[in-house]
Amino acid sequence: MVGDTNDMLARLKSVLPVRWFADTTPILDAVLNGFAWAWCELYALLGFVKLQTRLASASGIFLDIAAIDYFGLTLSRHTGESDAAFSLRLRANLIAPRATRAGLVLALENETGRTPFVFEPLNATDTGGYNSYTLGYGMVGGYGCQNLPFQFFVQAFRPNASPISNAGGYNDGPGGYGVAPMFYSNVSDIPGIVTDADIYAAAAGVLPVATTAWIYISN
Repeated sequence: MVGDTNDMLARLKSVLPVRWFADTTPILDAVLNGFAWAWCELYALLGFVKLQTRLASASGIFLDIAAIDYFGLTLSRHTGESDAAFSLRLRANLIAPRATRAGLVLALENETGRTPFVFEPLNATDTGGYNSYTLGYGMVGGYGCQNLPFQFFVQAFRPNASPISNAGGYNDGPGGYGVAPMFYSNVSDIPGIVTDADIYAAAAGVLPVATTAWIYISN
C-alpha cells in the first residue's frame, strides 16, 4: 500500500545503484527498514495533519480548536458529544441564517432536535383577529400587545431522552421484561448533553440587535 513500510523500502532501494549490491541484501534491507519505518510514520502524520486543516474532517482536540477559531467560546462541545455530531453542528452554524424568526427556529432545532413555539405579540399571524377564520382552538390565537415592541415569546424544548436514560443501572433496578429496559451499553449510547444554558446561548446567538426573546424551556 502506498506509504507503508514496504512501499518506502522499495522507494529507497529504487534510487540505489543496482550493481552495488547482490540480488539478496538482508543486511541492507535491515538498515533501510529503519529509515522506511520513519518515513512511513511521517507519511501517516502528514495525512493526519491534512485532515485537521478542514472542518469537515478534523477530529479530537483539533475540532475543538477549530470551533474556537470560528466561534470563540460561544459554541463548544457538549459533554459526551462525538466528533461527528460536533462537526455537523459546527458546519450547520457556519451557514445558519440569523436575525430572523426562521433563523431562531432553525438554531433551536439544530441544538435540541425539537421545533420551538414562537409567539410575536405584534404579529397578526400569531395573534389572529376578530372575524378571522384562522382564530380558534388548535390553530392560532393569543393576546397581542403594542407595548412590547421588538419582543417575542419562545417556548423551547429540551432534547428527548435517549433509551439509556430509562435503563436500570448496575446493582440498581428496576430492569426486566415488562418492567424497564435493561441492556449493555457504552459511552457511544449517551448523546451529547444539552443544558438549558446551551439552549439560551443558541437563541442569543441568532437574535438581531435590540430585540428581546422571553424564553421558557420545558420538556
